[in-house]
Amino acid sequence: MGTTNRLEATDPGGAPRGGVVISGLTLSFGRGEARKEILRGIDLDVPAGKITGLAGESGSGKTMTGLAVCGLLPAGADLGGSIRFEDTELIGLKQRSMNRFRGAKIAMIFQDPSASLHPMLTIEAQLVDHYRHHTGASKRAGRERALEMLGLVAVPHPEAALRKYPHQFSGGQLQRIAIASALMCEPSVLIADEPTTALDVTVQAGILRLLRKLCDELGIAIILVTHDLGVMSALADTIAVMRMGEIVEHGDRYEVITAPRHPYTKALIDALPESGARSSDGTES
Repeated sequence: MGTTNRLEATDPGGAPRGGVVISGLTLSFGRGEARKEILRGIDLDVPAGKITGLAGESGSGKTMTGLAVCGLLPAGADLGGSIRFEDTELIGLKQRSMNRFRGAKIAMIFQDPSASLHPMLTIEAQLVDHYRHHTGASKRAGRERALEMLGLVAVPHPEAALRKYPHQFSGGQLQRIAIASALMCEPSVLIADEPTTALDVTVQAGILRLLRKLCDELGIAIILVTHDLGVMSALADTIAVMRMGEIVEHGDRYEVITAPRHPYTKALIDALPESGARSSDGTES
């Protein structure tokens, strides 16, 4: 895949081509006394070729931030501020226009990979249809692309895998297939929402190494959403710590982990096992 332009080009605002710039992002639901604020003025740069971690406890707003970038918020959401992808403002974009970005330029993977894979369709049907929908390519081209992506994410025997159904794979392999599906249209931004939480430790390690490899080799911007600072310390380039809809700390991974400034960040780090940050090394079973 050609990544040189993606890594080097910049838009008129100075943001790396393919990255996302979030400014003053707010999100609420309801009106009057029933109004509930979810995000309270989020500022975050997500550059190409880097993994940006969003850490925080359940309900802190990290998943909603990822869903906002992908345009997947539930009905009734009142979204404000700015989300810029390259030279396009995503907030306020009509659904038809957003559909051209979602899945093609901005993709998302979830904690449960089966949620994004249809149980009654083969892997080939799902990956090829997704690719053809966004690119208008032929079935043959779609199949070649699917084989390429399955090989890239290290799914064993890609030809045979295409003929199988989701229930015929382990959780770790399903997550790799979900990542392959997300990469089919060569997106510039990949949002990974708790991608390893449902997996055992050795399988987690393989998925984390894969995300690092994809970021480095393809030059894509990755937003990694997780409550686990151990995972962050093994993978992210920068870490933003969220609490109650706000970013309370943001900086280089090493600085945030070794010299946290905010009491909440210190509490999260103190809660880690004595072994400290989880290693990204290991072999996937």
